[in-house]
Formats: sequence, structure tokens, C-alpha cells
Amino acid sequence: MNRSLLSVSLLASTFLACTAALAGQAPGPVSAPDIPVSHRDRIYAAEQFSNTVSVTDPADNKLLGVIRLGDPQPGNFSPLYKGQVLVHGMGFSPDHKTLAIVSIGSNSVTFIDTATNTVKHTTYVGRSPHEAFFTPDGKEVWITVRGEDYVDVLDAATFEEKTRIKTPNGPGMQIFSPDGKYGYVCSSFNPETDVISVADHQIVARVKQASPFCPNIAATADGKQVWFTLKDIGKTQVFNAQPPFDLIKTIDTGPITNHVNFAVNKNGSFAYVTIGGLNQVKVFRTDNFEQVATIPVGNLPHGIWPSGDGSRIYVGLENADALAAIDTQTNKVVANIPIGQAPQAIAYVPNAVPEGSGTDDLQPLGLAGQTAHLTLAPAGKHDGKTPTSVSLFDQGLIQILQASVTGLEAKKPYVLALSTGPEGKGMLQPLANFMTNPAGSAIVNAAGPIRQIVQNDVKNERRYLVIAESNAGKPGTVVQIQGH
Repeated sequence: MNRSLLSVSLLASTFLACTAALAGQAPGPVSAPDIPVSHRDRIYAAEQFSNTVSVTDPADNKLLGVIRLGDPQPGNFSPLYKGQVLVHGMGFSPDHKTLAIVSIGSNSVTFIDTATNTVKHTTYVGRSPHEAFFTPDGKEVWITVRGEDYVDVLDAATFEEKTRIKTPNGPGMQIFSPDGKYGYVCSSFNPETDVISVADHQIVARVKQASPFCPNIAATADGKQVWFTLKDIGKTQVFNAQPPFDLIKTIDTGPITNHVNFAVNKNGSFAYVTIGGLNQVKVFRTDNFEQVATIPVGNLPHGIWPSGDGSRIYVGLENADALAAIDTQTNKVVANIPIGQAPQAIAYVPNAVPEGSGTDDLQPLGLAGQTAHLTLAPAGKHDGKTPTSVSLFDQGLIQILQASVTGLEAKKPYVLALSTGPEGKGMLQPLANFMTNPAGSAIVNAAGPIRQIVQNDVKNERRYLVIAESNAGKPGTVVQIQGH
């Protein structure tokens, strides 16, 4: 082979190798190169009841420690308390150097340096913010203020408020088109997703949601589709990311449909959706919307994010205090990593630690790793199904109870209660009244020394968790009972 032909051959080989690597993982563009998993990458999880951010090394799926943003109950009850409460939402900057952590209870956005795990700044915003994310050019941070009716826009250099974008009440989450032209803001209280021009902060289109409760939204790396989840009715919808922003598909995904994200690999582009009420992740092709896999995971899967090369998807398990690592080639869980209490949003940040160990200022898991788990099964039926999972998150002498309830009638009032006898046959003491959503499910919370009561060795002092029908707020017929 002569020199000119050899040069052409080498150039062709180089071009093919480069284009093969340009898969593009969300939230970046399709032209962004894949970044192989390494010890420089980090997975972060925002943990709602321990008020921590866990930091995990994906190269060996090892928890490195937590960033403690606040105290658990009752420490955060003090009027002099300065920490964060209900650590929940998460985003990161395009240069991968800064995390933005939203704490719902303290109305704050905490900015963390990924290399040092230190807090750079805290900005306080309006009532009950939910999620935060940087614009693709890194110049702004948008925060959905779900307890009010606007998106708060911060200057990413100063972390100060720049402007507000008026929306319908209850904006749930925002994400951006990979080219940075549009912001997509779904609602948690109104059946409307707004498309906003990033350049001038004006709403340019409105997309009808099939229900009012959207907690999560994501855009594909090719800039063609936007997917959003509807937690209350168990559906996921897809619309055109470009004008005319028309609805493309509605998919029945399942009760407590939580988050959605994407992975691109040699087999194509896939949407991964966490179904909290089924303890599953469902996988769909983005070209024809065919469901290609159902992946069993732990209790109440919530946040989800791909690795920088799309080879893995990481899932936060809200009622299992763990991260599940999924191999996207086999769609099998390959690791479970213990983390803090009730992980909500998670983020995989490639090359978050360019040099050094990246373990500075991290603390041990400690109390954040202490949780008891129970299940509730249909009363009078022994079919092996346990539709309701319960976690008791230790907060010192008390626990925060969180029940992921499914298998009930839709839009009906119920009571979570303690029974003085097994099988729900004793007197019932109410803990929390709740209404199921259109999918017959609900997330129910209570607080108290519940673990000590339901696991008491003294027979006449022990109580049993049950769910009963509600009659004017009082417990009626027992429909689910604590498992053995």
C-alpha cells in the first residue's frame, strides 16, 4: 500500500472510531463524546430524611461518604436551626464542577464544588422549590418553585436572582434542549408543560399533560423528544422537542411512575422509567416506543441517571436506601450500593474529580444508614404479593415512616393505622389519613417511635401496621396488614 492510500485508510479508521464514540448521553448533545466509567466520575443522591448527599465512585460501585447539609429530626426543629431540610432535587453545571441541590423544607439551593465536596454558596428562593438545573451554556440556573407559580432564574456566576418566569401554579421540573434554545417546564399542580425560550424567558408553547402531577422531565440527546412522567395516573408522555411541540405518544407505565432518563448504546437509544409502585424500571426504545425490558429493582425506585458512556443506568431506591446499578447491555442489576435515607433525585457526573482523591469533607453514613423495612399485604389473601412497602427511617428515638402504597381502589380515602392485634383484628389507632390517586396508589408519611411499637417483644404492647378504609376519617374495614 502506498503512503497516500495508507493515510486515507488511517483517516477513515480514525473517523469511524470517533463517530462510534459520539453516542451522546443526556443531558448533553448527541455530538458529545462518550466518557468511559472511571474513578474520576461520581454518582450523587439527594437524601430527603437524612438531609445528606451521598457520593459514590462508580468504578467499583463504592460509597465514599456523604455531604451533610442538615440534621435529621428532631435536631432541625429548633428555631435557631441553620441547616437544610428535605434535601430533594439535584442538577449540575455543564463543566461538571458544581452541583445544585434543592432542599424543599428550607426553600434553598445549595451549590457544591464537586472536586472538594464543599458548599460554595446557598441561595434561598420561594416556597417549596423542587428541582434546579443549569442552562447548557452554564450562564443561568433555573429553579422550579413548586409551592408558587414561577421559575426562579439565577445568575450562575453570582448565584443571585436574575429574573422570574411566570408559569401556572406548581412548576415541577425543568430541563433544556441540548442546544440550549428551549427550556421545558412541566407542572405538578396543573395539566400543562410550558416550552420557554431560553434567550428571552418567554413561553412559546404549551403542551397538555394527561394529568396535573408531573414530577420529572427529560430531553433526548438528539434534540428530538421530551419525555415526562405523570405520577398520579401512572403514565409517561412524549412530545416533539421542536415546533410545533405536538404530543407523540402516551404510555401506560404503572403506579407511582417517578423519573425518566435515557441511555444510548450500540443497540440504540432507550428510555428508562422508574415505576415506584411496582419496584421496577421499564425500558422503551425511543424510535418506536416498544418496551424491551422490565427490570426488578428494590423498593420504590425514584431518581435515575445514565453513566457518561451509557453503559450503566443508576437508580435511587427511595424505600431501600440504596443505589441500583443496571448494565444497559443486559438490562440486569449488577450492584446495589447502600446510601442515605430516602434518595430522591440522583445525578451521574463524569469527571467530577479531575485530580486527587475527591474524598475531602465527606462524612460516614452513620445514622443515615439506619432504616427498618416492613411490607403490607392484602388482608385475608395469602398470594405472596406485598403491594405496599414501608420504610422506618431512624431519626434518633423516632422514625419517619414512609409507605409506598399500591393495590387499593382509586381516588378513595384510607387510613394508615396501628392495630392492637395481628391480622388487623384489634382496636385501630390512626397514624395518617390519605387519598389514593387515580392509579390506586399513594405515598404516605407519619412520624413516631413506630419501630419500637411494631417490633416490640412484649406481646400485649406490640402493635401491627394496617391500612383500613376510611369512614369520615375513622378506620373501617382493614384491607392491608403487616407481613410476617
